[in-house]
Amino acid sequence: MLNRRELLKLSGAATLASFIPSSFVRAAPTVKGPFRFCLNTSTIMGQKPGLLKSIDIAAKAGYDGLELWINDINDHLAGGHSVQSLNAFIQARKLQVYNLISFTSWMVDDDDQRNAAVAQLEAEMKTAAAIGCKRIAAPPVGVEQGAPLDIQKTAERYKTILELGKKYGVMPLLEFWGASGTLYNFSQALAVAAATDHADAKILPDVYHLFRGGSGFNCLQLVNGNVIDVIHMNDYPGKPAAEQNDSDRVYPGDGIAPVKEVLHSLKKIGGTKVLSLELFNETYWKQDAMLVAKTGLQKMQYLVNEVMAGK
Repeated sequence: MLNRRELLKLSGAATLASFIPSSFVRAAPTVKGPFRFCLNTSTIMGQKPGLLKSIDIAAKAGYDGLELWINDINDHLAGGHSVQSLNAFIQARKLQVYNLISFTSWMVDDDDQRNAAVAQLEAEMKTAAAIGCKRIAAPPVGVEQGAPLDIQKTAERYKTILELGKKYGVMPLLEFWGASGTLYNFSQALAVAAATDHADAKILPDVYHLFRGGSGFNCLQLVNGNVIDVIHMNDYPGKPAAEQNDSDRVYPGDGIAPVKEVLHSLKKIGGTKVLSLELFNETYWKQDAMLVAKTGLQKMQYLVNEVMAGK
């Protein structure tokens, strides 16, 4: 008969679901240390639960907080709801919104497009502040795939939105995308952040993107704990990086990524680290959203317990 430890090591949600009924899957006691557990709502977006139900699922599953997508919030507000009522809904569930997922083209060369994007980002920062969120993602949206990266120009543009963020207490996290061919590697993000000469510059890494863009994982040890607040947690199967896409992401521990090494590095560099489960797996999207959320949390908790025990 499988014991609990073996169950947690089983690969794939489908396998887990076949052994563990949804009533059994619950948050295990965890020595968190510097880690906080977060649900990026992309993980269950395929089930289309809606914004409020997604928030409820995160709370009932046992997460500390959320990464919400600004488009979902805007759709909710457009439906006649207020940002104040949304904030009250989140606070009542004792959740923290750790980051907003944004897609503004703040990095592009076209001045008009970039200025419009910065104005849009400012509006999003106001929304973030209203729900107690202190961070917003700043990925390389709109930049031509494979275009050469000008470190100094990008740093100037990143510094502009960092200064904007200071007005609202909502700081943009520089995000790199492994398949972008432009800002795709941790080393590039680190160079851009350093070139801003700005105390609030931070990087938003992702286990999948570290692999997909060829960064590797030892790079995490080259920064101090102030550089990384949030990391997107996931894993990937054993096939070449160039053949993988977002939908290949699996639960942490279910692929070949050195996830425990990542967690050891994050623990070593210091500071509180938000582990945000970000998946786009269509197989998981066909399953019960609560089961997926709980399974993902349970797998992250298992890995954190191992790391905190020095394993």
